[in-house]
Amino acid sequence: MSGQLRWPRTLASRLALIFFTGLVLAYGLSFGFQFYERYVSSRSMMLNNMEQDISTAVAILERLPAAERQAWLPRLERRTYRFRLDQGLAVGQALSLKDAPMAAQSIDKAIGPHYPLTFQSLPGADPHFQVRLHLNDGNPLTIDVTPTPIPLSSWLPAVLLIQLAVLLLCTWLAVKTAIGPLTRLAQAVDHLDPNAPGPLLDETGPREVRYAAVAFNALQSRIAAYLKERMQLLAAISHDLQTPITRMKLRVEVMDPHHERDKLWSDLEAMEHLVREGVAYARSIDGSTEASCRVNLDAFLDSLVLDYQDSGQHVVLEAATGALIETRPHALRRVLVNLIDNALKFADAAQVQAESTAGRSTVIRVLDNGPGIPAEELSEVLKPFYRVEGSRNRTTGGTGLGLAIAHQLTQAIGGRLSLANREGGGLCAQIELPQSAVGTGLPRD
Repeated sequence: MSGQLRWPRTLASRLALIFFTGLVLAYGLSFGFQFYERYVSSRSMMLNNMEQDISTAVAILERLPAAERQAWLPRLERRTYRFRLDQGLAVGQALSLKDAPMAAQSIDKAIGPHYPLTFQSLPGADPHFQVRLHLNDGNPLTIDVTPTPIPLSSWLPAVLLIQLAVLLLCTWLAVKTAIGPLTRLAQAVDHLDPNAPGPLLDETGPREVRYAAVAFNALQSRIAAYLKERMQLLAAISHDLQTPITRMKLRVEVMDPHHERDKLWSDLEAMEHLVREGVAYARSIDGSTEASCRVNLDAFLDSLVLDYQDSGQHVVLEAATGALIETRPHALRRVLVNLIDNALKFADAAQVQAESTAGRSTVIRVLDNGPGIPAEELSEVLKPFYRVEGSRNRTTGGTGLGLAIAHQLTQAIGGRLSLANREGGGLCAQIELPQSAVGTGLPRD
């Protein structure tokens, strides 16, 4: 509900809120108790001083001649009370000692046992009362009292703000110390790639942080070893199947012409293609490396497209980037061949475009006018053995490895492959390469 308070979204902000709130509450209670104790002590001291001053002042006025008393009044006056040699103001309201302010009770304690006192409250915005008595010679004396709050030190607010700033800094340091290892672990998990293992986490720090780092590094190593074993198994099986397939093809060649012979030959061709693709996919993940070099992108794409045009394929090039990129040329060529072959499989033509942005990246697009791919399957087709069409027919369903191999090789050279449907029909396969597209683990063609 919109009216309810909600927790912050991040763990760091939640911990900061809990720590800072707890520290502020603890500090506020401590500060409140200290301030109250200081207030009580200051009030007690002020009332004691007032009792002594008033008793002393009344004793002095008692011993002075009546004619000299008026001259002494300014000397006996204080910030919160003064003396008058009259009956005081007649506009006030009489007060009992029980209802009188605390200062009046202190005055009664100081001189009350010696003089009959009456108390009167005066109207006004600030507290104001008078204490009336008669000296021993019968002359009236009025003590006019205007109580004021206990003064607050001018440096106290500044100290309070400094202490709150220290609490905030300590909270930030505590949250950063607690969340830092978790953030690094989350980033490492987010960038975990079995095909290109990242750097190991630092196994130093508190015991819990070291334990998590060691566990993650071991997990990363186990995943890489498991995937390598699976790919080696796939490569071995695919390679070993080539020999019996070749023998079967030789035997089929010597068979009498018959429609069953043609079907068997077609099945063997499909099996051989699947085996070759399996080996290529295994090598795209775990194979020998290829040295990177600087490549003229326009000349590279022009040579690739001319090869297709020489074989009668309708492939056109639109590129005038003038870009020089650092990449693995054989791997990039294999990626583009797979994408162009995929475009020609589902359309009559393919179009290659290139675009280079200074200081940012180089983009190569392969466009076709085919049926495209359903939006919910655009990411799925990059997975191995996934086909939009369930047929095993090489000319329609294929093996489901062409785009997977292109995806793996693009990642290996440091790029990113994405697919999108074109407006008006067709598919756009886009390769985005950084300015220095240098990858690892690339196979030799």
